[in-house]
Amino acid sequence: MTKRDDKSRTTMYFSENPESTHHIKNLETYLLGEVFYFQTDSGVFSKNRIDFGSQTLINNADFEANKTLLDVGCGYGPIGISLSKVKKLKATMIDINNRALELAKENAKRNHVEASIFHSSLYEQVEGQFDYIVSNPPIRAGKEVVHEIIAKSIDYLNDNGSLTIVIQKKQGAPSAKTKMQDVFGNVDVLKKEKGYYILRSVKNENS
Repeated sequence: MTKRDDKSRTTMYFSENPESTHHIKNLETYLLGEVFYFQTDSGVFSKNRIDFGSQTLINNADFEANKTLLDVGCGYGPIGISLSKVKKLKATMIDINNRALELAKENAKRNHVEASIFHSSLYEQVEGQFDYIVSNPPIRAGKEVVHEIIAKSIDYLNDNGSLTIVIQKKQGAPSAKTKMQDVFGNVDVLKKEKGYYILRSVKNENS
């Protein structure tokens, strides 16, 4: 495989309409003490397993019940679906990848979760504000995309709402942390594990 081919393969998951041949896979996994069932496919992020970063974010999301959640770049849905079901949140889930969105809708049904799931390039189609925004951002889409997710999130948060993201140190956690501090005036490192950082900022009167 050439470097060009490899780049095409690795960036496919944030394409709007992946061209890769379908390869459906079914996953059974435990998240937050409950069993979940997910269908995945080629052309979506982490199709063979729930990635460690997403699991770490899920395990460190200290959210209150009956609040609203926006999952930016939801993929086939593990973060939004598991948090919605266990934490009893009203979830909205968005992605640019249409194949991932169809999987997310199917996976919500499989796990008996009601969620609003729709196509959006970052926040373009999002309306309203939320108590929580979460994201495992598409690192391979580039630093500008990751920082746009951070910068624009504040406009979609209720007062005292929070943005929580997961990002590896080697893939830009320090710069993401700085960006969150600049945008919100605060940032906390909730967890560091195996090179992954869980970062949280809160929208307050100083933001």
